[in-house]
Order: sequence, then C-alpha cells, then structure tokens
Amino acid sequence: MQTRQAASAYKEAALETAPPIKIVHMLYEGAIRSLLQAEEAEREGPATEFQEKLRRADAIVCELRLCFDYEVALDVARNLNALYLFVESQIQEAILERAIEPIDHARRVLTRLYEGWKAVEVPDPARSAEG
Repeated sequence: MQTRQAASAYKEAALETAPPIKIVHMLYEGAIRSLLQAEEAEREGPATEFQEKLRRADAIVCELRLCFDYEVALDVARNLNALYLFVESQIQEAILERAIEPIDHARRVLTRLYEGWKAVEVPDPARSAEG
C-alpha cells in the first residue's frame, strides 16, 4: 500500500511541476492507453471494465476540449474542438454498441493529434534556469 501511495504522490508532484505542453502529452497518452485497454477488455473482460476504460478516455478528451483558449488561436481551437467532439461521439458509440470499430476511429484521431503535439518543443526547466 505504501508503494502505491508513494507512486501517487510522485505522479501528483510531476503534474504540478510539469510544463503545460507536457501535461497535454500526458493527457493524450492516458486517453490512448485507456482506449487500448478498452479494446482488450472488450475481447476478454467484463462489460464494466470495457465501459470504465472508455469513460476514462472520454473524460480525458472532454478535459482537452474544455481547456482551449479561443482568444489565442480561434481557428485551431475550433478545428480541435470538432475533432474532439468526433472522438467523444465514437467513444459513446462504442459504449452503446460495445463495439471496437469506433474505438479504433477515436484512437487513430487521438494518435495523429498526439504526434502533432509531440512536435511542439517542451522547454527544459534546467536550461531556462541556466540562461
């Protein structure tokens, strides 16, 4: 139990000190991981696990969608919003139909977006402290 608490504390500290772009990366990783776990659960697990993994992915995508600053980049925010709404609709379809195909569609969109976000440079705090 102590190991789990230590891991949780470490993750919380890492989130609190991470640059915003790193948090975006972590959110994408979490959503994609949850979708992959849902696909696995659909094949071998109970319906509750399948739905839980999809709901987790949906919550992450919803968070990504709601954190836009429309004043900074209106067109980008609108386009990303449309893509996130599509992903959310695919997740809902997967839950309702207990189907893998919509999960695959959602995962492909998120993976492509994640690849784009990974191209954004993450500032190194150690370097900025030196300069």
